[in-house]
Amino acid sequence: MRRALSTSTHLLAAAALACGAATLPASAAGAVPGASPFTFAVIGDIPYGDAQIADFPKVVDQINADPAVQFVDHLGDIKNGSTTCDDTYFGWIRHQFDRFQDPLVYTVGDNEWTDCHRPNNGSYNPLERLQAIRDVFFDRPGHTLGQRSVGVTSQADRGLPENVSYTRAGVSFAALHVVGSDNSLLPWTGLGKTAPTAEQVAEEQHRTQGVIDEINRTFDRAGDQRAVVLMMQADMFDPTFPQPDQMNFGAFAPIVRTIARRAAAFHGPVYLFNGDSHQYNVDHPVGTGSSWLRFYGVDTPADNLTRITVDGSTGVNDYLRASVDPHSSAVLSWERVPFN
Repeated sequence: MRRALSTSTHLLAAAALACGAATLPASAAGAVPGASPFTFAVIGDIPYGDAQIADFPKVVDQINADPAVQFVDHLGDIKNGSTTCDDTYFGWIRHQFDRFQDPLVYTVGDNEWTDCHRPNNGSYNPLERLQAIRDVFFDRPGHTLGQRSVGVTSQADRGLPENVSYTRAGVSFAALHVVGSDNSLLPWTGLGKTAPTAEQVAEEQHRTQGVIDEINRTFDRAGDQRAVVLMMQADMFDPTFPQPDQMNFGAFAPIVRTIARRAAAFHGPVYLFNGDSHQYNVDHPVGTGSSWLRFYGVDTPADNLTRITVDGSTGVNDYLRASVDPHSSAVLSWERVPFN
């Protein structure tokens, strides 16, 4: 990971969302007939290091014991950026994922493949590790992990089984493979590279197009839904970078522009959950007045898009419990639940 921990600089946004909730416009605030409340847990950038690896089974147990949780989302980075990307470890994480009693959607992070070129990660070819991740965690395309596996819509036919979408309680969800390290384009310096390789660029372009298509498809299907939720590992609006640069953020531009355009035209709220920068944060990164609008070339602000970053890395001590209430004008609310 390229990022360091920071405190949120978005105090106004956090104050406006102090209860972790947003409300639909009156025209879109009606209840969804026949829908039931839906609660899901969100974690990311965990486990990092020996202590968290030892405690991770307890994290699984605690979320399993939460009677409200019906679904789990892991936002990627199943290891830290300075440990080996070996098959044995991947297999152990898969075993823990299989222990979740509820359906689990895992969104791939950069630490488990993009950054594996580093000598302390094993000097792997990252694309070989990406295939290993797909073999281990996406061996049943179109199905979630977890003991109560359910069907989801997958891009497996495009070689991207990790890009999935589903609908719950009048909300359209999509999990998207967008990672830090400039969406995988930082040079593989551990393999002696000083610029992205041709195969590296080809992979990123293919995956980015798949992500854009999935975003568009999710919004297209959300015409009669109350909200859209997007999930990914990358923090495309990292507040620890007051002066963002093309090397670290340039590859995200087409994804950000697509999200902003579709969100601005959507009738309800849009939520973006991400990890990557490790510290809980709530803001409106493509809202009116945001400096990210100019950086990414966004023409129309999307004030209805709320971004939530989950805690992660060595300082993580909680998971996020998010709830959709189809019978309330508040579409989505969330709270941080401390680990036992």
